[in-house]
Amino acid sequence: MQAHPLANATRRLFLSRSGQTTLSAATVGLLAGCGSMASAQMSSSTMNTDVNTLNIALGLEHEAINAYQLGAGSGLLQKPVLDVAVLFQSHHKGHRDALIATIEKLGGRPVVEKSLDDYAKALNAGSLKNQADVLALAARLELGAANAYLGVIPAFKDTALAQVAARLAADETMHWTALSQALGRPLPTKALSFGG
Repeated sequence: MQAHPLANATRRLFLSRSGQTTLSAATVGLLAGCGSMASAQMSSSTMNTDVNTLNIALGLEHEAINAYQLGAGSGLLQKPVLDVAVLFQSHHKGHRDALIATIEKLGGRPVVEKSLDDYAKALNAGSLKNQADVLALAARLELGAANAYLGVIPAFKDTALAQVAARLAADETMHWTALSQALGRPLPTKALSFGG
């Protein structure tokens, strides 16, 4: 199954913009919580580019948070699965909070989260009829996010930024794996299944 076209377009934009530029060492330091790394001086142009790139990632996190909210509020998830969905949503909220804090420290303005109704329309939430539908949607979004974060790692010259992107990709991959197992789907049979 393919991710929703809007999600694919957002991820392609993230990948294309990230491939053209890298975040500065100062931005990486802020994102990773390392103030000493962030003390490096930044040009206004570098800051604007970094803020734009971070806002694209923030948009993906807003989408994931709202997708899990739609699933949790649907009444379609049984208790053990609902608990996991809420846990995964909390991970995305942690990603969101780190991105917002970094954008604000850079003097930027974080991209605004859309309404839940906007996400419901974009994700075609009306088509969700059972728990498997909700899990399949979440798995598609998590796989797309994992591949998006993995896709930008080679573009980073700063190893600290590559590490942050890898940690985000690891969370997304963990989510995808758990969701796939809950759906009864087999694990990939080939090596190097992600990021391609």
